[in-house]
Amino acid sequence: MCRLVIEEKHRILTPYALLTLLVPIAALAVVLVMGNLLALNYVHVLMGGTWTGIDLFMGIVMGRVMKGLEPGARIQVIKKLVPVMLFLMPALATAAITSGITLAQKMNMLTLESPTIIAAVVIVIILSIQGFGIIMPTEIRVFLEVRKKDPDRDKLIRWGMRNIKLAGSQGVFQVALIFVMANLAYGFL
Repeated sequence: MCRLVIEEKHRILTPYALLTLLVPIAALAVVLVMGNLLALNYVHVLMGGTWTGIDLFMGIVMGRVMKGLEPGARIQVIKKLVPVMLFLMPALATAAITSGITLAQKMNMLTLESPTIIAAVVIVIILSIQGFGIIMPTEIRVFLEVRKKDPDRDKLIRWGMRNIKLAGSQGVFQVALIFVMANLAYGFL
């Protein structure tokens, strides 16, 4: 009975976690099928803005909050964040990037002759490497460590804090990307 409670307590596939995965992907699928540029732009801006806002919040606010917490409290926060962030952030990133590329293609703006497009592509590559290559695998490691009978507290804190700092770094790159895209939309660069 005790084992069942532990397993249930640390489930990763909760209805809420699945919802955070499915809503951005479903919104993207709907607008891609619709083919409406305004709806595609709306999804791109909404997903990208949400992704950016969460990353900035994680880096600026949560980083500061976590540093002030005792190690046990840090672990409890990390345990609560991981299942949601593991699904939400990749879904937001995928929806924002895919809708942005599709939007640029449909508007005939996706050309590697444009320095602005090249800048946007470079930033998106950096964000993708950080997010899918570093943050997401670390989130999985944190989740697997949390499920152990005796999790390594130092590892959990180290990994969790690194991801929070990387999220802040992503926020900075995303603000740069917003600057590039806003100038691209108005033809200033």
